[in-house]
Amino acid sequence: MSKPCKKRVVMAKEVAQRWLQSHATPEYRVTVYEAGSSKPIRNINNLLRSFRDGKARISGIAPITDLGIGKEENAGSLTIWSSNHAELVKLDKWLSDRGYLTTGIW
Repeated sequence: MSKPCKKRVVMAKEVAQRWLQSHATPEYRVTVYEAGSSKPIRNINNLLRSFRDGKARISGIAPITDLGIGKEENAGSLTIWSSNHAELVKLDKWLSDRGYLTTGIW
């Protein structure tokens, strides 16, 4: 068996690198825990979905159209993510102000 041409392998890696650089976007994640909230918001999942879809407003935060909302992983925790760093930080602060514990990957 003959070895693959080095030129082909290098070209494939360069094509893959260019594609990733043009299509990849950073993503930021926040895990929200109800443990610290004295008055948890009922159906926080539905509120966040309505906020994403523009049906509900949260003061001081522009709608995050690419907001991802995960299923509750454990009782009382939920993961959200977006590529909009600035607005996700504002949403994180808004949730913290309402007594939720949050951990973010910035």
